[in-house]
Amino acid sequence: MKTFIYMLRHCDSLKTGNEKDRGLTEKGVTYAQRLIKILQEENINTVISSPYTRSVLTVQPLAEHIGQNVVIIENLKERVFSPGKKRLSDNELQCLLEKSFEEPDFSLKGGESNNECQRRGIDALKSILHTFKGQKIVVGTHGAVMTLMMGYFDSSYGLDFLLSTSKPDIYRMEFNELELIDVTKIWK
Repeated sequence: MKTFIYMLRHCDSLKTGNEKDRGLTEKGVTYAQRLIKILQEENINTVISSPYTRSVLTVQPLAEHIGQNVVIIENLKERVFSPGKKRLSDNELQCLLEKSFEEPDFSLKGGESNNECQRRGIDALKSILHTFKGQKIVVGTHGAVMTLMMGYFDSSYGLDFLLSTSKPDIYRMEFNELELIDVTKIWK
């Protein structure tokens, strides 16, 4: 029985505020509405999200459109890069990402390594695949954790892939049980 996971990187978000509570920009809100048109053709059964506001706001219009509530899963949150709640600058984040993909066990003190983030993300994804077997599930999440989850199944999903993604971005992952069969980019 095939299960389809629609990995959905959140829409464009505000650059101010703490990591958990940052909302969407006007462009992000517009794109969240556009996602409905793209995903309604896929006959989505379930909408799941990271607890972070920008991810929930990205998938909520779709969930409402199909008459569902957003299921929140804590382990779909973005990788914890540093212990503080403050967002890292783009330059700081770029350097940290490069080092983290070269050394998957590297983390800043109080932060999370790529390997740690991947383990929690994969635990969540395996649970989703088991619980919603045979369904089409949108998983609203974030760039790094999405890349790490996809990279668990196919090592070609690494730093270059992460840096090439957009906000939003959607990848349809086709599974047979826990085996990844195919990945198709569907955000245009």
